[in-house]
Amino acid sequence: MITSVNTPVQGQLSPTCHQPCHQRPDQHLSIWHYRRSGIYYLRVRPRGCSARSLTISLRSTDRQTAMQFSKDILKTLAVFHLDQPEASWDNLRERLKEIAEDALQGHSEDSRGLYMELYDQMSNHLAEATSLGRFNADQQRAIGTGQRVLRAAQERLGGRPEELTGIIGELSCGTSVAPSPSLSVLRSDEPMTFETLSGLYLAERTGNVTATTHKSVTSACRTLSGLLGDLNIKTHTRADMVALKEKVLEGRKPLTSNKLLTQLSTVMGWAVNNGYLDRSFDKGLKIEKGAESTRKPLTQDQVVKIMDHANDLAEDDWKRWALSIGALTGARIGEIYQLTKEDIKQVDDITVIDINKDENGGKTLKNSFSVRQVPLVDGAYGFSLEVFLEWIDANEGRLFKVKEHSFNKPLNEALRKPLGLASGGNQSFHSLRHSITGLMKAAVIPEGIAQAITGHSSGTITYDLYAGSQKLPVRTLHEALVKAFSLVKS
Repeated sequence: MITSVNTPVQGQLSPTCHQPCHQRPDQHLSIWHYRRSGIYYLRVRPRGCSARSLTISLRSTDRQTAMQFSKDILKTLAVFHLDQPEASWDNLRERLKEIAEDALQGHSEDSRGLYMELYDQMSNHLAEATSLGRFNADQQRAIGTGQRVLRAAQERLGGRPEELTGIIGELSCGTSVAPSPSLSVLRSDEPMTFETLSGLYLAERTGNVTATTHKSVTSACRTLSGLLGDLNIKTHTRADMVALKEKVLEGRKPLTSNKLLTQLSTVMGWAVNNGYLDRSFDKGLKIEKGAESTRKPLTQDQVVKIMDHANDLAEDDWKRWALSIGALTGARIGEIYQLTKEDIKQVDDITVIDINKDENGGKTLKNSFSVRQVPLVDGAYGFSLEVFLEWIDANEGRLFKVKEHSFNKPLNEALRKPLGLASGGNQSFHSLRHSITGLMKAAVIPEGIAQAITGHSSGTITYDLYAGSQKLPVRTLHEALVKAFSLVKS
């Protein structure tokens, strides 16, 4: 399947291709969608020119899903002119300079937070694009510089414009910006272990992900490094990867094994895209059957029993209110633990829990989509908003003052107790999150509203990137939850 789109005039020849196609005033791109091993791919190149092209995995075997992702990712790449494989570094540098200069414009107090979130999301999408696609050296350089521009734009919003103005100066005079470490640091004939390779990957990712995510990725890479040992990853074979899979499967559940194999593919793909490896043989290792999550949602009868138990606890027992918040909002246990008195707010005369990120205050979230305000529905499962607010008034600072390990374990035990469940099973506090999602589905709540309540990404760049700063009204979320809880039989 081939289509064509117009692109802006490039202005000069590519340094690696001098074909006439780069000089036409009305440039066209040819776009291919094709399948390989069932997965859809997107390929873009200038029409009539075979020297330069861009290929990106669309990560789906479903045609409709793949086509939507293709459309979305082309829009994102277009912002930085990364959809133009024939663009030279000078072309890309000029576009980066324009973006950096635009980031210097003033913002109102209301819009400042929206732009901060937008820059964060754009940086994440650039990181995702580089992990999925095979970009040339100029494009990789532009992606790295673009991420630096976005971080500097956030610093500028925080009252620190020095880094952003410095980048604009560097881009104006044509010097390199945040150059990547030279690949000659490691000689081409020098062996490289996965431990060394993953160390390079982790060093580049520092600052682009949350501390929690970085810790998780580091742990996975450490496990993989131990299993691969001294293997020279530069000369690895398919047999080496199959042998690794067998080691990964030993003593691990399929879901855990797949997480490790996914991390392996992420690092190996990054290494190929950045010139550390010529190719990788890690594809197709994941387990297709039996890898579903073993977590089970709680039935509504079970949630009713849990809330009956919670409502019988003392009014000053923190477990009563932590269980209630979990059942009524589906918030993650870590999000609940971080709540402060100031996070219980009135918005449009509706009481909400404000789940926010404040790393200086010790608050961290899974991702930018986790930031949200979730209404509390009075009377749901017998919940008393009045008594809850009295407990809030009696507190200062953090609502849950015990150490985190003294919060998570007792809270899970308090959930299992009325159900007679043993620890270590497939139902836990996190199951409340699955349950409220299922309840909203049964109430035919639109997916976008449900995702706003649970703090999930929509999975499409159209909504997550271009409309990511637009939040649904609290009243809309409240009405959806009231409708969902109306299905609960007391």
